[in-house]
Amino acid sequence: MRILHCFRAPVGGLFRHVLDLAEAQASRGHDVGILAGSTAEDRLTAGKFAALAPKLTLGIARIPMKRMPGMGDFAAVHATFRHARQLDLDVIHGHGAKGGAYARLASYGLSVSGRDVKSFYTPHGGSLNFKPGTLESKFLLSVERNLDSMTTGIIFESEYAAQKYALHVGGMVAPQRIIPNGLGTSDFTPAVADAHAKDVLFVGELRQLKGVDVLLKAIADVRRSRAITAAIVGSGPEGEDLRSLATSLGLDDVVHFTGAMPAREAFKLGRVMVVPSRAESFPYIVLEASAAGLPLIATNVGGIPEIVAGMDTQLIEAGDVDQLARALIDTLDNMEAARERASRLKAKVQTTYTVSAMTDAVLDFYEKAEIRRAQLPLRASKLLGQRG
Repeated sequence: MRILHCFRAPVGGLFRHVLDLAEAQASRGHDVGILAGSTAEDRLTAGKFAALAPKLTLGIARIPMKRMPGMGDFAAVHATFRHARQLDLDVIHGHGAKGGAYARLASYGLSVSGRDVKSFYTPHGGSLNFKPGTLESKFLLSVERNLDSMTTGIIFESEYAAQKYALHVGGMVAPQRIIPNGLGTSDFTPAVADAHAKDVLFVGELRQLKGVDVLLKAIADVRRSRAITAAIVGSGPEGEDLRSLATSLGLDDVVHFTGAMPAREAFKLGRVMVVPSRAESFPYIVLEASAAGLPLIATNVGGIPEIVAGMDTQLIEAGDVDQLARALIDTLDNMEAARERASRLKAKVQTTYTVSAMTDAVLDFYEKAEIRRAQLPLRASKLLGQRG
């Protein structure tokens, strides 16, 4: 098959998912390409693209894609359509709200031009992470409903994501599958803390959704009764605000912001992984930390309960500073028990979540799903089918 993956931000777990899936598909003989946004990245983006590029026969292209809806979306949709038209595709797979919208509209445009291309969509949280009832949320959910008729299939990483999508979007008829994220063999190499490792480790984007502010406040509470240190690994739009919060809490001497780095490298910097997210879909960092054998403190959100189901890993409520502080103290004061829990969770992850299984399931869905015919207003048809 000739496959194009389309997404906005080449950072975080969504980026990891696309990289793994694209590489695995290419290794099985498929022609694969990537179309990603050029307006968001971190210092690791270029290196990851450079490492993957030789394996992708359809190449890697970048176009401007803004996070919030706006007039720039018209240009981005048409740029996606033009790029897809050049590649003689069988499948265009959109990831995240923007990537999913651009991919499905481009697929429809190709059908107007007489070319049948299957369109698949993986939300990765996307529009579902906007606060319910806001103007942005109402608009994006309306877009999701209208795009359903142009979708060959929707892939969810977790049961939670599928249920939330059905609740908020509703009225869907596009075929669906739940296909969890997977890890490679190297992910299961045990993490070994270096000599200067901190007590606590956070790895992720520095934005409100990830709950770093809650972690900083909990660390400040813990510090009143015991010594504690932390490494905050990542970058994001609220990085400076979080550094200012750490300063205001008197944590400059115990909390170290490192910037973005690969997760495996980051795992050497801390003894306990903390995932204090307010919302998630099916976070790679929980899988990766578990595969590396790191003791885990995580919130009871999104697909995280599905990852730890049947295990004795306890989850805490999102946004609860006091509960997180107690969990930090309990874990740090009983590290042997924490490591034993981590070992049991690692065994589950190793037998359940693999890149091979994920790729098998996605390719099977590509092959079996049937193209659906959609109808758009004449004006939209002309925009996609006749421009350029």
